[in-house]
Amino acid sequence: MHSSLMHIKINENSFSGSLPPEVGKLIHLVDFNVSHNQFAGDIPISLADCSNLENLFMQANFFQGTIPPNLASWKSIQQLDLSSNNLTGPIPKELEKLQYLRYLNLSYNDIEGEIPNTGIFSNASQISLIGNNKLCGGVPELEFPPCPVIKGKNGGKLKVVILLSIVVPATLLVLLTVLYFLVYRKRERRPVAGFSSMPARVDKLLRISYHELHQATSGFSPENLIGSGNFGAVYKGRLDKHGNMLVAVKVLDLRKNGASTSFKAECKALRNIRHRNLVSIVSYCSSIDSKDDEFKALVYELMENGNLDLWLHPSETTAQATSSRSLNLLQKLNIAIDVASALQYLHDHCEAEIVHCDLKPSNILLDNDLVAHVGDFGLARLLPKPVSTSSEQEGSSTIAIKGSIGYAAPEYGMGFAASILGDVYSYGILLLEIITTRRPTDDMFMDELDLHNYVNKALPVQVCEIIDPLILFKEEDGNRRMTPGRENINGGREMECVISLFELDLKCSQRLPNDGCT
Repeated sequence: MHSSLMHIKINENSFSGSLPPEVGKLIHLVDFNVSHNQFAGDIPISLADCSNLENLFMQANFFQGTIPPNLASWKSIQQLDLSSNNLTGPIPKELEKLQYLRYLNLSYNDIEGEIPNTGIFSNASQISLIGNNKLCGGVPELEFPPCPVIKGKNGGKLKVVILLSIVVPATLLVLLTVLYFLVYRKRERRPVAGFSSMPARVDKLLRISYHELHQATSGFSPENLIGSGNFGAVYKGRLDKHGNMLVAVKVLDLRKNGASTSFKAECKALRNIRHRNLVSIVSYCSSIDSKDDEFKALVYELMENGNLDLWLHPSETTAQATSSRSLNLLQKLNIAIDVASALQYLHDHCEAEIVHCDLKPSNILLDNDLVAHVGDFGLARLLPKPVSTSSEQEGSSTIAIKGSIGYAAPEYGMGFAASILGDVYSYGILLLEIITTRRPTDDMFMDELDLHNYVNKALPVQVCEIIDPLILFKEEDGNRRMTPGRENINGGREMECVISLFELDLKCSQRLPNDGCT
């Protein structure tokens, strides 16, 4: 290797193998970027000899082993990215000494143990550790669990703990190995009757580089833009290397305040949850773009029918377009049930209660069968169980919850902390909008008149005047015709259903949280 080299950038290729120890001889090296390749093996400890190194990018490879503690001997390092590898072991406490380090990304490895809390580790905005479920401690802003404290008297209890921590896992490993050969291998030879061949559950996200996302979306072309939000834009893409999979790529605009926090919140919320009514995350990308700027994106399964907002408020005004984007009462009820099912899972069946905090039509995605999937967890909050569901008993939140105007629970505006009752309120407003197709931010709503009161005043006599007119359409011989009047629609069953649904929605959208539904 030529020792006078200062810049090596071979990122986003298909290089494999291990890095040679001779890399340490590049004593004048300033920038070293081997990210998004297929390099494996240990990180060479000789890298510490590159004393002039300022930027090191090794993310999205297959590096393994531990992080060499002697890397702390660097004098000028400013950016260090080792994310998306297979690194194990603890975070070297010596990294606290890197006084010029301003960006550290160790996310999505398998590192464990206590997080240091001085040096760069004291500033949560400059580091990323998400995707390492075995870490603990650190500054509170990182939101990792506290490290367990093991106390021993004369060392006796400590020895017992250490002994159990070795013997019990070893015993379980032997038992699991035996069970594997007795049960699993037999199933491999003899398929279970009544079940067809199905793909295995994907527990590990696909490894996708910035280059692949750039190619999949034709350079994030405006023609592939399918939506935008508070923190970025969403593009349609096709991943050629992964079976031509159609995906939606949410690119974070990191210039906006809160975008990085939103990225972390969404990764944290979605990493361990699976449900048919939640949008499936395919991958993530935390990298550097073609301009050497920080790049963060989330990749989801594409929902061909777009979001619910497009169906409730189609931009087209022609009769044909309106017909192609209309939902009948049964379809709207199914969507309401799908969303309720997703919320019940998030609130009751996860390790921690997950509060969505931004439930609205544009965050409800519809697949080919018009099955609803709740998405966009950028404002989600994870609440350890047990937790009080009374907003009156909770103190003010230390983290501002913005939500969306018209859908966010009123108590959030008074500084109360996130709660599942806030999602219940948003769900009530969502359902009122689904049936009336009136946005809660409609210009007609002012002073004391809002969507809740608008529906409440119409019950039960004037319901026909406020509901979506397309609910009253009936299919006859392939044509649609309107059949107004409560008693003329299947004996009034549709209107009775609408009235019952309105009554439920009004309970959910009470201004006082404890008066709502659960």
